[in-house]
Amino acid sequence: MPEANTDPRPAAEPSAAPPGQRPPRITFAAPVVVPALLVLGLLLLFCALAPDRADRFFSGAQAWVVGRFDWFYAVAVTAFLVFLVFVASSRFGDIRLGPDDAKPEFSFVSWTAMLFAAGMGIGLMYFGVGEPLQHFLKPPTAMASTPAAAREALQSTFFHWGFHAWAVYGTMGLVLAYFGFRYNLPLTMRSGLYPLLGKRIDGPIGHGVDAFALVGTIAGIATTLGYGALQLAAGLHTLTGWDTGTALFRISVIVIVVGLAGLSAVSGLDKGVRRLSEFNLILAFVLLAFVIVAGPTVFLFEAFSENIGNYLSGLVQLSFRTFAYEPSNEAGWFGNWTILYWAWWISWSPFVGMFIARISRGRTIREFVTGVLLVPTVFNLLWMTAFGNSAIWIDTHVAQGALGQTAANVDALLFRFFEYLPWFKPVAWLTIVLIAVFFVTSADSGAFVVDNTASRGHPQSPVWQRLFWAAVLGLTAMVLMLAGGLKALQAMTLVAALPVAVIMLSLCYGLWRGLQADRAHFAPELAPATNFWSGQHWRKRLEQIVHQPSRADVRRFLAGVVLPAMNEVAAEMHKRGVQAVVSEDLDGEGAVRLTVPDPALRDFVYGVRSTRRAVPTFMVRDAASEGDHRHVHEPITFFEDGRLGHDIQYLRGEEIIADILRHYERYLSLSADQRTHLLNRAPGHS
Repeated sequence: MPEANTDPRPAAEPSAAPPGQRPPRITFAAPVVVPALLVLGLLLLFCALAPDRADRFFSGAQAWVVGRFDWFYAVAVTAFLVFLVFVASSRFGDIRLGPDDAKPEFSFVSWTAMLFAAGMGIGLMYFGVGEPLQHFLKPPTAMASTPAAAREALQSTFFHWGFHAWAVYGTMGLVLAYFGFRYNLPLTMRSGLYPLLGKRIDGPIGHGVDAFALVGTIAGIATTLGYGALQLAAGLHTLTGWDTGTALFRISVIVIVVGLAGLSAVSGLDKGVRRLSEFNLILAFVLLAFVIVAGPTVFLFEAFSENIGNYLSGLVQLSFRTFAYEPSNEAGWFGNWTILYWAWWISWSPFVGMFIARISRGRTIREFVTGVLLVPTVFNLLWMTAFGNSAIWIDTHVAQGALGQTAANVDALLFRFFEYLPWFKPVAWLTIVLIAVFFVTSADSGAFVVDNTASRGHPQSPVWQRLFWAAVLGLTAMVLMLAGGLKALQAMTLVAALPVAVIMLSLCYGLWRGLQADRAHFAPELAPATNFWSGQHWRKRLEQIVHQPSRADVRRFLAGVVLPAMNEVAAEMHKRGVQAVVSEDLDGEGAVRLTVPDPALRDFVYGVRSTRRAVPTFMVRDAASEGDHRHVHEPITFFEDGRLGHDIQYLRGEEIIADILRHYERYLSLSADQRTHLLNRAPGHS
């Protein structure tokens, strides 16, 4: 539920514009946007004016990070996977990402389609053939071009595109979704640090974290757009013979894609990205089915079973492998493949994590983790088996090594692969359409995420801002592609993944503390408020039970009973030196609240709002009636973190006061533990 404007807690997600009032023309957060654009501009100038020097500088930095922190990447990514599985299987798995009565905004099919399209769709098209074939030709430990090499090639590919990759995205997405929808904080990376920093996330530290995420997101998406343009150009050249290697042609591709992404952005997330993602998923399944049927079908199903077995049986060993006892060439393979993948997923996690958080409101933590880890991973493994094993089989049984000789040119490799299958041209054109739509969804969802970070999650961000960020993404990709700076920027994003990984570990700790505080609200001693009733005034209560209250009835109850009770409690608190604020919005939301601000920890909020509930279907007479009579309205309590509590329509004023004090006493008890923790962390504390 959105918080009212009277909530004194800073950094809360802004409320929507009231009816009849125009949305704001600009929602940029200057402390985030200005430094981010300055840093991005300097990077572009460096890469454009001195591309060779930039390449050497960032490549050297990349080699230094990979050479010294490969173990840290391996342990951190594995820790993310273990953390997600543990949280989902624990008692915290039932917590919903949003109020307790929240429902998922998107169907399961639409949700998984958007996960797939935004997360790795274009990467599967680019590396589906290239990575397994390159591992087969140069495996980490086996002899090249042997059955053992083929087995190891698919195991390594599964490892890079399986649970670990989606654990990185899932960790960031879960943190953002939990604090964004449960605590009503902005859907930005800084919000995950709230249990550690408190309201200091609204200061320079928070601005710096979001600005860092903004630069990394733009750099990562722009790099992908550049490589996607290269693959589209290679495919069109293979099909038509056009001269697609010119800068003008590649720029035209990016302009068209960004333009289509702009049209999708105007349609909104529900219509634009959702529909394109569902269309993309259909095309992807069609292409996948064609490769399975047209390729060595029986062999592919046998290989899929064996690939899964090899992957799962070796998962623990693969997770912690660093080639510490291997020759330098194997260690080089580890740094050039596994560590670069881990760094790449981490550098993309603010983008993909924020997007999957935005589309996951209303799901439980267990549903979120299960869906994010299992659904895309199973599809990825099937895709890599179909394309990777088919490519290896064709290279050894049909092409006699000719396909492997072109493996270094990954841009055109997918289309070379299709030349050995029937219906080459129709399939190749379908592939170009699929890559293009992946291209558009990546640009559109990227513009959405960037704008969300730049505006600190403002719900009324104008459309022109998403169009602006789409243009920034396209312009960045074009400048770098013309200057030859894509590899330098890619190396920079991989180096930037190191501090992001450290921040993500802090986010995991912050999430754990938030979950502990959240679950404490459901302790047995906080029973429903109606337990206060002693049997007095039973005739009045019977009248309320048999009467179905309307919206007007509930608002009269809020104004005549709840609001005076809150004012009485606030007045008594003021006498004892405790600041308390009572606010009401009876004409709009239909809610009243008592807030006790806390500058260091989460505020205490006891609120009551009018909530509509459908009449049960067994009440035939009412269910068959028309209009608002098919619903009843109830005064339901709600709290600072967005949870809905219980129905208090049967309580009298003194009973409501008792309920407020009970929750406040519980809040003080829970806050004492958090306050002790913060004091122990304070500088100079002994």
